[in-house]
Amino acid sequence: MKVEDKYMVRGYYPTIGIECHVQLKTKTKLFSSVSNEARDALPNTLINHICYGLPGALPKLNGEAVRLAAKAAYALGTEPQRFSKFDRKHYFYPDLPKGYQISQFEQPIILDGKITIYLEDGTEKTVAITRAHLEEDAGKSTHPTGADYSLVDLNRAGTPLLEIVSEPELHTSAEAKAYAKELWLRMKYAGVSDVDLYHGNMRFDVNVSVSKDPSTFGTRSETKNLNSFRSVEKAIDYEINRQIDLLEQGEKVVQETRGWLDDQLKTVSQRSKEDAHDYRYFPDPDIPPIVLDDDFIEQTKSEIFTLPDEWRQRLFKLGLDKQTVETLLEFQVEAPTDFLSLITQDEKTAKIYSNWVINTEIPFVREHQGVIINEQTRNNAYSGVYTLVSNGKLSSNNAKILLEILLENQVDYKDIEQLAADHNLIQENDTATLELIVDSVIADNPKPAEDVRNGELKAIGFLVGKVMQSSKGKANPAEVQKIMRKRLGVSDE
Repeated sequence: MKVEDKYMVRGYYPTIGIECHVQLKTKTKLFSSVSNEARDALPNTLINHICYGLPGALPKLNGEAVRLAAKAAYALGTEPQRFSKFDRKHYFYPDLPKGYQISQFEQPIILDGKITIYLEDGTEKTVAITRAHLEEDAGKSTHPTGADYSLVDLNRAGTPLLEIVSEPELHTSAEAKAYAKELWLRMKYAGVSDVDLYHGNMRFDVNVSVSKDPSTFGTRSETKNLNSFRSVEKAIDYEINRQIDLLEQGEKVVQETRGWLDDQLKTVSQRSKEDAHDYRYFPDPDIPPIVLDDDFIEQTKSEIFTLPDEWRQRLFKLGLDKQTVETLLEFQVEAPTDFLSLITQDEKTAKIYSNWVINTEIPFVREHQGVIINEQTRNNAYSGVYTLVSNGKLSSNNAKILLEILLENQVDYKDIEQLAADHNLIQENDTATLELIVDSVIADNPKPAEDVRNGELKAIGFLVGKVMQSSKGKANPAEVQKIMRKRLGVSDE
């Protein structure tokens, strides 16, 4: 079977490219000193003469935005360009007062990257990055329901963006979703952006076309401003089938920009799609070119934190499975402190610690929104609980309870065992005490006990459960089973 055959949908070959807009986490805007923290600001309060595009207003480039873009280059598998420059991109938008956007067209700061994506079926694929360029964001228009007017908020105008453009090498919505998620991880781990999808820190534009001939592109549509992995996946599936339906009916696909209606799971036409020549690009005369020297490049490279692929290799070597690893990597985006270093200390604790993160810490953090777990507090809690479990003093269920107590109180207890005892969580390990409970349970349950003696070993679980009930969960299950087998004349396995 040809590689293309596995991608065919109803006899058509889909091709997908993604443009991702990443909001850089600078304190101020790209070309002015106005605050970039617009999330809770009232409309049109974080603006100045540059945001308005008033005559004579001169933009000044934010150096931090350049540094973050340079860091993003390494997260995209390449290096920043030593020379890049800004251009003016002309088009009319009600929320673009200047009538043009300052962007990078001919010589962007990033060229020729690549990233590996990890699909849910266990396969991997490398996707090439065409380019990534710096540009300013436009404002935001809102359209009140039933009103005959629109409202413009320029707080977002001038926000620094990095637009990452993929090669058209994706062919399914699953690949596109995995690609979007990998970009999300990498931009966060590189310290480039807060990557808050809900508040628009990352937005995805998907270009989709279908063709009977895999060697030929069809006419593409572009669906703009998708802000979740689910919407990327659903919008692509819808577009593929919409375009196929048109072609099967003898109609043509129109090159256009479309919007996504999340409540209806469909795209709608917004405007015809322009080509590059329609934007009348020319070099921006107010902003000098960006020239990066070797010292700047080396300094930026040294600031890069551990990226997702490196974490993956470290976690896989510790014996963790793919689903566990991906869950941990995704949660690290939400967690303001580093827990991955704790998990990767050694193979002995990796599986236990990762299980506690996934089944205890993640649910706890999501239930207590806004909680910040101190890194040292977490380390002490995990280490202390692990010691108690290893010594047979704490059951797995009580370990979960104790961890929640430690995470909630955010106190570095010097005596975690005493804390466990205060909450009645320590397991009963005294042999004499356990033997008395086991003998009592055997006497009260003669039929299951006789079944065990006759070789029906499944009944042991029932009897052990009865012991746990009698001890109110404090008995050590391993010790109980050992005593139970001895009392009933069954060899240890």
